[in-house]
Amino acid sequence: MDRLLRYNATVRKLLVTVFCALVAQAQQLPPKLKLLLDPSCSGCHSKSVAKGGLDLGALSFDLKDRAIRERWIRIHDRVEKGEMPPLAKMLPPQRRAEIVKELGSSIRSIEAGEIASQGRGPMRRLNRDEYEQTLRDVLQLPHLDIREMLPEDREELHFNKTAATLDMSRVQLTAYLDATEAALRQAMVSSTEPPPITKYRAVGTKLFWTVEMTGTRQSMFFAKDSKQAKITNEMFRAANKSKEYDPNLELVMCRSAAWPYSAYPQFLAVANAGEYRVRFSARAVLQQPELTVKDAVRPVPMTLRSRKPSTQDTAEDVRETGGILDIQPGVRTYETTVVLGEGQTIEFGLLGLPAPQPDALKGISGSYRFPPLPEGGAPGVAFQWLEVEGPIAPAVWPPPSHRVLFDELGLKLLPAQPKQEASRLLRRFVKRASRKPVPDEAVAKFEQLIFARLDKMDSFADAMLAGYKAFLCSGNFLYLAEPRGADDRFAIASRLSYFLTNSRPDAALLEKPMQLRRQTDRLIDGAGFERFVKAFTDYWLSLRLIRRDDPDIRLYPEYRLDEYLVDSMDRETRAFFTAMVRENLPATSLVAADFVFANDRLAKHYGLAQMDGSALRKVKLEQGSPLGGLLTQGAVLKVTSNGTSTSPVIRGAWIMDRLIGQPPPPPPPGVPAVEPDIRGAKSLRDQLELHTKSESCAACHAKFDPVGLALENFDVMGAWRTRYRGTVEGQHVTGIDPTGFDFDYAIAGMVDPSGRLLDGSKFKDVRELKALLVANPRQLARNLLQQFTLYATGTPVRFGDRTEIEAILDATAAKGYRVRDLLHGLVQSRIFTGQAGSPQKP
Repeated sequence: MDRLLRYNATVRKLLVTVFCALVAQAQQLPPKLKLLLDPSCSGCHSKSVAKGGLDLGALSFDLKDRAIRERWIRIHDRVEKGEMPPLAKMLPPQRRAEIVKELGSSIRSIEAGEIASQGRGPMRRLNRDEYEQTLRDVLQLPHLDIREMLPEDREELHFNKTAATLDMSRVQLTAYLDATEAALRQAMVSSTEPPPITKYRAVGTKLFWTVEMTGTRQSMFFAKDSKQAKITNEMFRAANKSKEYDPNLELVMCRSAAWPYSAYPQFLAVANAGEYRVRFSARAVLQQPELTVKDAVRPVPMTLRSRKPSTQDTAEDVRETGGILDIQPGVRTYETTVVLGEGQTIEFGLLGLPAPQPDALKGISGSYRFPPLPEGGAPGVAFQWLEVEGPIAPAVWPPPSHRVLFDELGLKLLPAQPKQEASRLLRRFVKRASRKPVPDEAVAKFEQLIFARLDKMDSFADAMLAGYKAFLCSGNFLYLAEPRGADDRFAIASRLSYFLTNSRPDAALLEKPMQLRRQTDRLIDGAGFERFVKAFTDYWLSLRLIRRDDPDIRLYPEYRLDEYLVDSMDRETRAFFTAMVRENLPATSLVAADFVFANDRLAKHYGLAQMDGSALRKVKLEQGSPLGGLLTQGAVLKVTSNGTSTSPVIRGAWIMDRLIGQPPPPPPPGVPAVEPDIRGAKSLRDQLELHTKSESCAACHAKFDPVGLALENFDVMGAWRTRYRGTVEGQHVTGIDPTGFDFDYAIAGMVDPSGRLLDGSKFKDVRELKALLVANPRQLARNLLQQFTLYATGTPVRFGDRTEIEAILDATAAKGYRVRDLLHGLVQSRIFTGQAGSPQKP
């Protein structure tokens, strides 16, 4: 026995030795690649030197290990770009090309096998935006609001659609179950008829909940015959008691909504949530001295806001509803539809006007001051009457949402054969809600859950909701599968729909045979495409952060509480990107275009010819304008600023990453950021030179600082400037800002937007920089295509995808890499469909 045990131990040791030798051999560099790398690379990347922490002798070549493969991909890319070795003469072009070819071939071979066996990436969970929209569509609840009940999704590579970060914990699952329960409860009804329609009408002092609102008399007053009507509190209460309101009174408002603020009519708080029809009579006016008004010459934009009637000191979820309305001069009637929750009212929200704030006068706590009337008068709106009717009843009752759950059972929900009916309803619901056929054995699990609830004497409705909830929180519904080929039409349809509409595929998308190009065009031109634009630009361009940093009121008082400007900038960028896709504009539109989208506020902000109205319109730019393209839009310039200063470092790195597709490496630990000198004493270039004294810092900053310097002609909100602002040094400018506060800032040093790119190209301003960037349209298109790929598939562009990406670029090059063509190319590629073989031409 001892001899046998010793023999077995010897055999095991031998097997282990042989295995380790085989592994070591497999992990060694291929002889040809080793021969190519040794003469030029081993001097800096060996055991004794290992510059940058890289020892090629110790680095495994086990490319099946993803972490090791990523290191070799970085080596491949740096050699290909000429960054390794640092001196070109150290590696002759022919040997460089051979290294790139050999290394690339090895990596692609490993990736091809991995993709063939496992797919490009893992299945992906729906993020909370997609889940909410999918429930809206499945349950036919267009205003369902459960997003905030779900945990915020993690991000990777700027997006919240990356499969690797969309995990599911027990805490998250509990939140999804709770949110789904709330949605299902909202979908079903118990009353035999719709909520009664109520009608509300207000005239005179009933139009406003108090005689005088916060923020000075000029902010709001009642008027008769275009002059202030002096309404006392006693008169106000008497009208409420008698219910007799003077129809000849007008409610005049000349301020925008900003805390502290509450501006809603009396005695309006709806009993039932739903859609309400709102009609009102109003005219745009100009406030004159002595609280008189006259008809305006231009429209005044406004919106309505949903909220609960309360004082301004009460925290409340206030939301705009009903869209933006342009109130014209002269009395007219306006109509819109708003969404209100139970107990809510509507609030008047005028846009682009002063917003008086407390403590405006020094030393007087709680004081307010309305800014001096501009020439011609202060814009405002005078309201004559208001009507609210609703909730608007659905065409049928029970409503469609209830029928999704219970078909034609109605409201009694007491079927003669509960289990048989439950089985029918469950299969009907699963078929409707699922994006692909669900095996009967999977449905049976949810069926057994319902049966168990019925056996416990739960109500039929509660038992059904338990089954529905379990299905809607199961992998069958929560996850998107990776397509495995052109025949996997359900997975491809889901991928396309969640790519371009952020929701489930409709019936047309599931038709056979699937015509990808036609369906892609249909979705791009459809209403759901707005959801794609919002979600994509929210993360790619960080538009969700556009309200993150308010402009510093010391340096930029004119922007204080200008929500209309921020909203207009946000809408501008989304409208521009929509046009890039729908109008098939060239990829160079990312940095340069001969038009902008503008409205009245943006025209003033950008120094364009005067415009009227809030609607965005395409405006042709004059020759030589610095505007045009995403690069110089206010929204992009705001999210790359901190509200106090503009940093060429931050802006340059952001632009190179998001728009150009050449992200800089992260800064070394312990390196402080460039702090602005808001006094105006030091120039920005002096500060940057101090920051980049180190040779290694200077080499990295040279990749992105120049781009940021070219944008220095744009302030923190994207307006053109030629000089900086400070608080001490320079010529001082004083006045009263839109909130009634005094301001005092100084005009500081001149802006110098010139620079030199890493390749030696020089520019004197942003116009010349744009010309340099436009000269490489393929890189702009490549970056956009890579962004589309990650957003659409949940997996970043892999090394093995690069050939496919370049093939799409080749196919679109002749027409200038147009954006819709790029999108078509991606959708019809094997990256998108999982189909083996060559990509189809877009």
